[in-house]
Amino acid sequence: MLRRRCRPATMLAGLFVLALSAFLLPPVSVVSTAAAGAPHTRAVPLAELTVVSEQVAFGLQRPIAITGLPDGRMLIAEKNGTVRAYHPDTGLAAEPVLDLTARIDTSDNERGLLGITPAPNFARTGILYVAYTSLPSGTLTLARVPIDAPDRVQVLLTQEHAEYGNHNGGQVAFGRDGYLYWSLGDGGHANDPFKAGQNLGTLLGKIVRIDVNRTCGTKPYCVPSDNPFVRMHGARPEIWLYGLRNPWRFSVDPVDGSLWIGDVGQGMIEEINHIRPSQRGANLGWSCREGTPVFDPQQCRPGGRYTDPVFEYDHFNDNCSVTGGVVYRGFRTPEAWGTYVASDYCSTRVFAVRPKPNGGYESATIGNFPTQPTAIGTDVHGELYVLSDLPGWLNRVRFERVQPAV
Repeated sequence: MLRRRCRPATMLAGLFVLALSAFLLPPVSVVSTAAAGAPHTRAVPLAELTVVSEQVAFGLQRPIAITGLPDGRMLIAEKNGTVRAYHPDTGLAAEPVLDLTARIDTSDNERGLLGITPAPNFARTGILYVAYTSLPSGTLTLARVPIDAPDRVQVLLTQEHAEYGNHNGGQVAFGRDGYLYWSLGDGGHANDPFKAGQNLGTLLGKIVRIDVNRTCGTKPYCVPSDNPFVRMHGARPEIWLYGLRNPWRFSVDPVDGSLWIGDVGQGMIEEINHIRPSQRGANLGWSCREGTPVFDPQQCRPGGRYTDPVFEYDHFNDNCSVTGGVVYRGFRTPEAWGTYVASDYCSTRVFAVRPKPNGGYESATIGNFPTQPTAIGTDVHGELYVLSDLPGWLNRVRFERVQPAV
């Protein structure tokens, strides 16, 4: 999705794009299957993999988020507030299955319906959790709604975001722990204008974690007691991770519950972070750092501990904005099992990242997605799909083996 990426006055100003995507936590059947163990076939080196895409639907209106349902359907969120359904046997349904347009502020290129994920018990309840910018002033909003009753939206948590229209974050996903995670950008514009990234008193520039199965006092949710800042004076207890600029897309690995986060950079570095449950409360650096380089020394704390990205890339060769993806836990291509796949909105390159058995990470570029990839998600079987923004496409993705370059 096109966006304005503002830079300091000493740098060239211009339009950039925001990678809008949606990789949400796979349905329960995928979690159960993946958790049962890896395929017997050993994963091959990343240099021996490539991706191939097949268009399976078109005519979507700025699709930005995708998630699989237990019945085999894929739900696709469109920026204007509608949700469409696709099934591999019947194709893309003509009419939306959910319409929230009356609530959605789409006044800026980055505002709109941003994230969607089914409740773990969706097959019984039909409940969806959605993130959007709400009318009239773009407030970041987390809510739940029955798929067949759009008038029964229940707002759970909000964050004011009126001054600028960009950096809204917007991913929602359930963890293996049963809690709901939600990502929020730093407030927009450029240079972290509210110094939100390092400020634990605001939800801007954070990933939050809440229990949506209980209520506490007047809140329609509870804060898990093991959240890292529950007992810190002045900190928002909902915060799980901080130091993020615009974590537009993150995903949960259904095998180990770790988070893979694509954090959109400002003008130099795009980064991917891999955060395990034991790293709760991690500081990912913004706006002291952009990726690993120092960005604003005044935001760097003496003795501060910052968690490095596991993969980063610069803006050369048409790169502009990371589209965070998912860990492959399907079984069609066991050689790729455990591989994290992400992309870039402008260059469409596909980046594969995988932890090494003895520590560290390997990475490789393994092909290209179709134009303007905004969302990488999985179906009920853990197989990959990718959305394309302005063309309005849905593509099925598969891995193929290739001979490594000599």
